[in-house]
Amino acid sequence: MLSENKATGQLTDHWARISDRLRAELGEDLYSSWFARMDVEERAENRLVVSVPTRFLRNWIQSHYLDKLVSLADQEFGGIDAVQIRVRPRGVPMRGRDGGQEAHGNGVEESGFAEAASGTIAPAATATEPSAAGTAGLDGGERGSPLDHTLTFETFIVGKSNALAHAAGLRVADAAPRAPVSFNPLYIHSASGLGKTHLLNAISWRIRKTNPERRVLYLTAERFMYHFISALRARDVISFKDHFQSVDVLLIDDLQFLQGKSMQQEFCHTFTSLVDAKRQVVVAADVPPAQLDSIDARMRSRLAGGLVVDIEAPGLELKRDILRTRLAEARKRDRSIDISEEVLEFIANRINGGGRELEGALIRVMVDQQVARGPMTVDMAALALRDLVQPNEVQRVKIDDIMRVVGRHYNVAKADLLSPRRARSIVRPRQVGMYLAKRLTARSLPEIGRRFGGRDHSTVLHAVRKVEDLMQKDDQLQREVGLLIRLLEQP
Repeated sequence: MLSENKATGQLTDHWARISDRLRAELGEDLYSSWFARMDVEERAENRLVVSVPTRFLRNWIQSHYLDKLVSLADQEFGGIDAVQIRVRPRGVPMRGRDGGQEAHGNGVEESGFAEAASGTIAPAATATEPSAAGTAGLDGGERGSPLDHTLTFETFIVGKSNALAHAAGLRVADAAPRAPVSFNPLYIHSASGLGKTHLLNAISWRIRKTNPERRVLYLTAERFMYHFISALRARDVISFKDHFQSVDVLLIDDLQFLQGKSMQQEFCHTFTSLVDAKRQVVVAADVPPAQLDSIDARMRSRLAGGLVVDIEAPGLELKRDILRTRLAEARKRDRSIDISEEVLEFIANRINGGGRELEGALIRVMVDQQVARGPMTVDMAALALRDLVQPNEVQRVKIDDIMRVVGRHYNVAKADLLSPRRARSIVRPRQVGMYLAKRLTARSLPEIGRRFGGRDHSTVLHAVRKVEDLMQKDDQLQREVGLLIRLLEQP
């Protein structure tokens, strides 16, 4: 017995020195995040066996730090060429340097979920409430953001501008459990009010209905930051990390609002671990990945590695469909509503923006019609919407802004746009920039030519006509130009 205790003590001492080396080389933050709950179990010939409380920790450490563990173990013990990481059974405490139990007590997962022996995710019981399951957060409770019951695939109106995003969302929602679609992540971007949040809600509701065994979590970037900050203050980042590993489908809305280096790193860890584990991730933002200035380049690259879909502003036909559908829904509730097809056509032609703006205009007209207690005419609709209909003014866009946005989109330096270089990778962005300057500013052709490296007006005119011609034949270029206009015109 004495020799056994002595061997156990030596093993613990060796592991304590390895832990000190890990803390010194990785820093306190990384050590606390990944190794604070790792314990040594045994040395078996040329192999060291250690344990962690969750499968997520084991997988992450195996993927990112296994070589370092093997190296340090070999230096400390000698003759070690492999480190095996096991998942401790629930309820088994850490050995610890002083032989005490784990700080979190009895091995219960504080995130509200624990890993069952079968390998599936099961609700974790608390010490005081053995049957309590932590699933509320998945639908907008403790962790997630609230879902809107009206935002489903059935109420999403499909048109040319959003058909690809709709089809991709359906594929994600209808995928088999633990089997993400071929594109992961799915990244949806558009201006505000064009349907991103609707699609994320729709995916969540459809999964709940058709595959209730899949765990889906929808939350905004703001809520993600809130919970991370709360975890930092409570010194419980591990529980924050573990919570996301119980999720099969993670949907993040308004990613452009994610701020702060530590916040970005945590999102990157969460994103990477889920994608590597074949869990589906769906992200929505106002701009494409390349335009996410608040996100580091490595994360932008990962986001662009799946399917990136742009929802464009609705065309006239889709506007008509939206208005007709919303009017039909309103008439089911109140048969006295009387809005003619001519009024709907007026609204579709005069209101810019997406579904929100159209619905707001329709509500205004319906209220006026109810107050007047008679049929609504086009003249009456024009009067009701006078403060919503904006005159078509030339946008106050600067040529410097155009060069900056075009250069960033095409990865071309401003100096190259102004240079005499004729490489195709430079000529096309330069021509697009001239086209945008002609369309979005009040500058004359000679002035635009001077600003683009001292070129004459005929060069600018040729560029404008060239881009216009190409846009008639090339849908991709048409979408790119539309995106650039949206980026330049947004406040």
